[in-house]
Amino acid sequence: MSPRRAKPKKPAFTWIIRSVYASVLTLLIVAGLSLTVILQTKEHVFESAPLSTASENEAVQIEPFPISVNPIAKRIEANTTVDQYYTDTLALSAPPTTNSWLARLTAKLATRRWYQQLASPVSRIFVIWPGERKEEVTKHVAGILGWNATETAAFVTAVTELPPTFPDGTFYPGQYVTHRKATPEEIATLINERFTTAITDRYNDELEAIVPLEDAIIIASLLEREASDFENMREVAGVIWNRQFIDMPLQLDATLQYARGSNPAEPAWWPAIRPSDKYVDSPYNTYTHTGLPPTPIANVSVEAVLAALNPIATDCLFYFHDSKRNYYCSATYEEHVAKLKQIYGQGR
Repeated sequence: MSPRRAKPKKPAFTWIIRSVYASVLTLLIVAGLSLTVILQTKEHVFESAPLSTASENEAVQIEPFPISVNPIAKRIEANTTVDQYYTDTLALSAPPTTNSWLARLTAKLATRRWYQQLASPVSRIFVIWPGERKEEVTKHVAGILGWNATETAAFVTAVTELPPTFPDGTFYPGQYVTHRKATPEEIATLINERFTTAITDRYNDELEAIVPLEDAIIIASLLEREASDFENMREVAGVIWNRQFIDMPLQLDATLQYARGSNPAEPAWWPAIRPSDKYVDSPYNTYTHTGLPPTPIANVSVEAVLAALNPIATDCLFYFHDSKRNYYCSATYEEHVAKLKQIYGQGR
């Protein structure tokens, strides 16, 4: 068999041209994404984009949250306005949260200094995710803006001291574009303004009299960690309220994670739960303490607050998610264990 003829080598300059072309194309793609992010966000620490198309002379009407739960009567009432409020009212007027692929890509790229410089030499982009605790947010924002320890501490103080004054839960999730020299106080004000527009302005005196804002934020923070989407948030909220009605411990692993993650020696902010954690001495241990934890455990989206106030009526007291995030709930412990055995082959 005759030997295969060797292919002639292409000139070196051909590979150089191809490499330059690929590099330029990559830069153009990244720059295009950066421009898209900036144009879509339209949020700046010194210039906030309007959240409504109303004219300057027209007063913007803030529609309060609907509410379906009655803690005094200990019941959940059906409210047909919730879905419409979620799909229409919030979509039109609430600051956006971060569930899009573009926001996730931006968040990943935003940790790279070269991307920040390419996006804009004078601006910085950062993303706050629903369900993060303040330490996560602080490390991320401080890293992007290059703050030192003093500036980082000032940022936490500024956010938590702006009303409503909670030690966690008010770092409103979303995508932000800010000046690269923005101070901790300026960023705190920007985040607080979004929280106010999305949540506080929708919480009127009537709602406060039924469910205090602090309780709503605490429950919403639990939902951010325990549920998968808006519908599931309402389902889990139904279980939480049912347990509240009968003074049954909530028994939520997320609160144990928060307790452990608050230890500076812990390597993770949301560590995997061990059986022994259910006996840890902490006010956030909802296995040994009844009622809500003393503070929010994570920052909340407007969707989570809406779900906390509008749980789905159910007789369930127990629930779990399988590995595919499918939701199962039960009215009795026996039924709960039977479902666990059906899914996992054993009760847990």
